Amino acid sequence: MRLKLKHIYFCSLIAMGGLAITSCEDFLDRSPISQVTPEKYFSTVDQVANYLNNYYNDYLDDSRNYKLYHQQAWNSGMQRNDANTDNLLADDSSLDYFAGNWQVGSGKSIQAPLNRIRTWNYLLEQVLPKEKEGSIQGSVEDLKHYIGEAYFFRAMAYYKALVKYGDYPIVDKVLPDQEEILLEYSTRAPRNEVARQILKDLDEAINRMHDQGFQNNQRINKQTAQLLKSRVALFEATFEKYHKGTGRVPGDDTWPGKDMAYNQGKTFDITGEINFFLTEAMSAAKAVADHCTLTGNSHQMNPVLGQTDGWNPYFDMFSQEDLSSISEVLLWKQYNLSIGYTHDAAYILSAGGDQLGLSRSYITSFLMQNGLPYYADGSGYKGDLSVSMEKEGRDERLQLFVFGEEDIVRSDPADPAVAKNNEAVILDTIPLVTSSVELQDFTGYRPRKYYNYDYDQYKSNTIICTTGAIVFRAAEAYLNYIEACYEKNGSLDNDAAGYWKAIRRRAGVSEDYNLTIANTNLDKEANVVGGTVYGDLAVFSGDRKVDATLYNIRRERRCEFISEGMRWDDLKRWRSWDPAITGHYMLEGMNLWDEAYKKYVDATGKSTLIADGTSNANISAASVSKYVRPMGRTETNNQLFNGYTWKKAFYLEPLGVQDFTLSASDPNDIKTSTMYQNPYWPMTAGRALE
Repeated sequence: MRLKLKHIYFCSLIAMGGLAITSCEDFLDRSPISQVTPEKYFSTVDQVANYLNNYYNDYLDDSRNYKLYHQQAWNSGMQRNDANTDNLLADDSSLDYFAGNWQVGSGKSIQAPLNRIRTWNYLLEQVLPKEKEGSIQGSVEDLKHYIGEAYFFRAMAYYKALVKYGDYPIVDKVLPDQEEILLEYSTRAPRNEVARQILKDLDEAINRMHDQGFQNNQRINKQTAQLLKSRVALFEATFEKYHKGTGRVPGDDTWPGKDMAYNQGKTFDITGEINFFLTEAMSAAKAVADHCTLTGNSHQMNPVLGQTDGWNPYFDMFSQEDLSSISEVLLWKQYNLSIGYTHDAAYILSAGGDQLGLSRSYITSFLMQNGLPYYADGSGYKGDLSVSMEKEGRDERLQLFVFGEEDIVRSDPADPAVAKNNEAVILDTIPLVTSSVELQDFTGYRPRKYYNYDYDQYKSNTIICTTGAIVFRAAEAYLNYIEACYEKNGSLDNDAAGYWKAIRRRAGVSEDYNLTIANTNLDKEANVVGGTVYGDLAVFSGDRKVDATLYNIRRERRCEFISEGMRWDDLKRWRSWDPAITGHYMLEGMNLWDEAYKKYVDATGKSTLIADGTSNANISAASVSKYVRPMGRTETNNQLFNGYTWKKAFYLEPLGVQDFTLSASDPNDIKTSTMYQNPYWPMTAGRALE
């Protein structure tokens, strides 16, 4: 029994200096591999910093459902964030669970976050006493900061666990190999208690860390911790609000935690908890928003010949090499060709679509520059016969960050394609199915965020790109405050109004958000036909539509954060997938069959489109829809032909079978486990129950 519990909590070998994590089996079966004791090792500030350095890339990549540009990864990196939501379709095996095929695993699920948490418990136990006694050599303020980073990383590990599993064990120390203690700490704390623990860690981090600017913002700083605090608090407040009564929130009649002995006697004031978390979200977000300024927008939508950067600061923020001087960027990752630390984003985006595509639902959510939805009377909407036409007169985030046929794809005179005619090259035709398989545009809406116009970034078919990657930026604080304020008060205060106007002003959209609200038609935004949602899932929380003001706050968030890893968690906390439980969600792309299809011909004039509904089809047929349906090419062996489906269970991930057997007092009876399964999932291997 003791060994089994040990596997749950002691499966990671803590790295010191350059040592890396090893496997559970290796750790349990081998003698210590270092003669350097912790007492001797953590004797200087630099050694504490080096310990933290081992984990930066791994942890920051995992700061939400998020990908940075990965060295040697043949794809467009962060461009693929938001994949397989209503924002973006990407070639990804995880699509399978939209057909209801997600299952409880036979192994362990909650171990990985616990291993990460132990990493920071270990460091804090080693370093805090030495800090108190003053025995660590070096800058006292820097040591204080690095300890703050440890609290931040522990908070982040808990947050990932909270988003995935909800209720979760709270372990704030390195546990001894004693059965009674291990059993005690294998209990799942209610999710609101977990969230409060995260905020406690982040408060400690905030009190310890240097302000923005420390080490060129390539290390976590105080404002980064404040931003994460606002994110966590907003997530928990809205999750509890919109999932109350589903069994996913402590205190619900069907909450599985109520049957555990260790939860007996607990009471839950969920309304009070929601108010607490919203207040915390507002306070932390305001601290960041008032500290940082938004990057400017020159309102130039394309470079001219010879402009590789400097033509629009807003565009450059996602495509330049050095982000250290940008106030809005709180934390970023640098790449360096001289040491071979590079990525491939610019080349992939210059050559094709990276087997992904933005959704029509995402495109139609953008307002016109006059602040009206595209469907409103007098909006000035030009139509959707081409992507460039659809972008005309719209929110400049759409114009900047989504390629249209008339957008510049190359402007650098060093590029042979440009030098040939001494003029910039336009995209002309969204490749769709005419590209090689790995470069296809699935929907015709190709992202342009993170693209770079410097030919050196994509001049060869190699991984040599060195543009920086944003991890946290201050615009989120503006939007977190707006949403938390409205959720808490049912109205917007002066700060929220000012932040919203600043976001819209930067986007080149009328600051009059009340005009937008008054002209919003939620039925048109949702676009539900025969039980299938074609529009914006954020119209819904559960089976009800939210009001027009709250929807437009959510709209603003959607338009600002494409490919920044926000959408998946947002849809979960808002409980916005519910319409796909009884119906479907259909992701569509550009209007192909009215006009654009005429461009897809080979040298002989023969169409390159195969839309016969067979397994050979490379595009959906006009009889299915004039809009591209990436999942609608053929019904053959295609469980998603009618769109995504959802299950009640999917809002939380399941614990694995071994999570129960390893924490059971009787290994042959999982009912004796100190853990419980999340709602609508079985305790044995298998698909969701509902």
